[in-house]
Parts: sequence; C-alpha cells; structure tokens
Amino acid sequence: MAVAPPVTGQPMATQWMAAPQAPPNCPPGLEYLALVDQLLVHQQTELLEAFIGFETNNKYDIKNSMGQRVYLAAEDNDCCSRNVCGASRPFDIKILDNNQREVMHLSRPLRCSTCWCPCFLQRVEVQAPPGEVIGYVKQGWSICKPKFWIQNAAGEDILRIDGPCFTCSICGDVEFDVSSHDGSSPVGRISKQWSGLIKEAFTDADNFGVTFPIDLDVRVKATTLAATFLIDFMFFEKKGNEEKDAPGMLS
Repeated sequence: MAVAPPVTGQPMATQWMAAPQAPPNCPPGLEYLALVDQLLVHQQTELLEAFIGFETNNKYDIKNSMGQRVYLAAEDNDCCSRNVCGASRPFDIKILDNNQREVMHLSRPLRCSTCWCPCFLQRVEVQAPPGEVIGYVKQGWSICKPKFWIQNAAGEDILRIDGPCFTCSICGDVEFDVSSHDGSSPVGRISKQWSGLIKEAFTDADNFGVTFPIDLDVRVKATTLAATFLIDFMFFEKKGNEEKDAPGMLS
C-alpha cells in the first residue's frame, strides 16, 4: 500500500507549553511563569488595519524562549474607543491559557500620559485570576525619559522601569531597563524588537522580549508582562502608520 508523502510548505501549528505543576501559593494559571525567565510577545498582524488604517482589537502570542505558546492575549474594546481615542484608549486585555481559560485580566482606564498632567498618569490593574488584584503598573512622572513602577496588590513599589529618551525604533531594538525599586540593581529588561523595514513601516504589529530572574515571584512576572502591553500602546501603537517620535514624555 502506497504511503502518501508528507505535505510540505504548510505552516506548522504553534505548540503550547506543557502545563507544569503549580508551586505553592501560586494563582491558578500563573504556574507557567514559574518556569520561564524570558517571554516573547508577538502582536498579530491585522490586514484590515494595515491596509485602510481601521483600528482593530490587538491580539498577541506570548511564547517562551523555545517558541512554545504560553498564553494568548486579546484586547476587548469597542470600535468607538479604538478609532477615536487611538493609542490613548482605555482597554481590557484578557490573557488566556491553552484551555481558553482567562488566567489574567488587565485593565487600563482613560488617563493622560504627558508630563503636563502629573496627577493623572497611566495605571494598569493586573488581576490573576480575574477579580483578584495582584499588582499594578504605574507611570512615574518624568520629562526626559519614560518611567514606570511595578507595584504589588497593596500599591507598594517593587520594581522600576526606565526607558530611553527617544523611543522611535530605527533599525534597532528599543530597551526599557527593569531594576530594583531604588534603581540600584538590574533585574531584567523589556525590549521592543526591530521587526524589519516593511513590517515596521506599514503595520503596528510589534515584537517584544521580556526578561527577568527565573525565581522572581510569578505575580511580579505577570505585572511586568502587563507593563509590556502598556509600553506598546503608549509608544509603539501607530495611528495612520505613524509612531510617536517626540522626545521624552512631552507629548
């Protein structure tokens, strides 16, 4: 009996990371984070958005260093907010595991980001599981360079994130350094990775790399991941294929 040759040229289905055993006192769904020290965040390309500029809900693949999918992230927003408020829009992002179970929920209210409004800067609430707050991402006041704080559920500063003065990416990565709350010890990095000239010019589908110590608390890892989405919206979400290229936090 003849055996049919394997079909080539078809895309391989993305493999999911195997579910590990949950460590003690770990919120359900965050056990995956206990085994990783690096995450790759790939925004999916939306053809409608690329061709006619109609803003759609963002979707992201979150993978480990071996390319295995850890989570899927999907923005849940209405058409009016997306296309009127643009990158400044409030959002809810649902983060799902391989069973389509929502394990994290990120919520960003409508707030300012410019240094001219220091009392009403950006903040993202992180819930895991949904309904239980585990931390916040809070924008710090700054003129020259972006600054953020990773906070626990009580609003206490755990880590800080410092970005560059210019966040436009010209054939290179844009790096946001993660350090201890007093800035004395490096902890990790959030890098907006260069995706190639065509993709950078005509879409806002961005790639990010997130690194942190493998023994970092999973709640802090999850909140650092949430900071990646806020950074994407604030600095790399395009309107009419134009990025925010102003220096510092003046605009």
